[in-house]
Amino acid sequence: MNLPGPINPPARLLMGPGPINADPRVLRAMSAQLVGQYDPAMTQYMNETMALYRQVFVTENQQTMLVDGTSRAGIEAAIVSLIQPGDRVLVPVFGRFGHLLKEIAQRCGAEVHTIETEWGQVFTEAQIDEALERVRPKLLAVVHGDTSTTVAQPLAGLRELCDKHGTLLYTDCTATLGGNEFLADEWGIDIATAGLQKCLGGPSGSAPITLSARAAALIESRKSIEEGIRDVGDPVSEHPVASNYFDLGMVMDYWSERRLNHHTEATTALYGARECARILLEEGLDGAIARHDLHGRAMLAGTTAMGLKPFGDLEHKMTNVLGVHIPAGVQGDKVRGEMLNDFGIEIGTSFGPLHGKIWRIGTMGYNARTDAVLTTLASLEQVLRRAGHSVTSGAAIDAAYGVYDEVSA
Repeated sequence: MNLPGPINPPARLLMGPGPINADPRVLRAMSAQLVGQYDPAMTQYMNETMALYRQVFVTENQQTMLVDGTSRAGIEAAIVSLIQPGDRVLVPVFGRFGHLLKEIAQRCGAEVHTIETEWGQVFTEAQIDEALERVRPKLLAVVHGDTSTTVAQPLAGLRELCDKHGTLLYTDCTATLGGNEFLADEWGIDIATAGLQKCLGGPSGSAPITLSARAAALIESRKSIEEGIRDVGDPVSEHPVASNYFDLGMVMDYWSERRLNHHTEATTALYGARECARILLEEGLDGAIARHDLHGRAMLAGTTAMGLKPFGDLEHKMTNVLGVHIPAGVQGDKVRGEMLNDFGIEIGTSFGPLHGKIWRIGTMGYNARTDAVLTTLASLEQVLRRAGHSVTSGAAIDAAYGVYDEVSA
């Protein structure tokens, strides 16, 4: 019998829009031995993880935990647990992942309304206010930073608008948490979900989530404890959350002192998520955001010096990912292939109307560091030169160093 060899992935520097290279400390944490899901050590790790992510989300929310699964699992858990068939949902779409929120809400039976803007732009508060007034939704579901367009929608003023219209506020902050300012309590976010594979510097597979008291109460009102584990007096709903696995009412019970069995916690993933948060808080949120901003500006300066035009509204650019237009006459996929094959560096293209028109270059998480930025710029310069694009030798590196020198001066 022919068996495949052991896992031995090629050496890669992942400088696309995510995933990125996981911090070695996270990988080491994930190699730790398993313990039982109710072992005191395990429940202690769960409690510590909740406390750490309260600091990461900048919240006092008791219901702050992990959904076991990729960032999309967190999104689906939030929406399916909040929405009943026929509920109205408003989604401002400014990129691929707004369409994802629409898709998931529709599958939950919601009456979904959208407003759309050109990819690379964001919405004004007035535009969102007008749509809330017109639709009167139960839920406003908005992506914070959409990596497909590299821009971030301002959230700070949306709570006031939602209060005016009696609307819950959900945001997907997968691509921004840990590298861009995110203030769950100050901004009045009802539910926020994220993932590890961007600014948090870990692997995909855990979805941090935080729920306001208002959102938690709504979900508690829909709670239905499954047969076989319920006690006398436990709630049984005629209209339970449509998904068992993503039923946040039961997930909250599992993470509570009651430890009511729901699923078997993904121990290794929890170790990784805990270490991601621990490392981030050890650096400090302000320090991590400043680091992402610095290396993002260096990458922007370097690519601009190569004659690459930045994509999108730079005023609302995410710190951790940059879009640049592919130069005329250059085969975008060929350049990406040579970057990967000749230098071991991955950069991305985009989706939908931007596929093949822009490259997306990430500077996030463990890869938001000087050597990763300079290596990527130097390699891209050589590949572009071979592709026939006119490049001034060394200009990209000089421009990036100019950004770094301003900070160190």
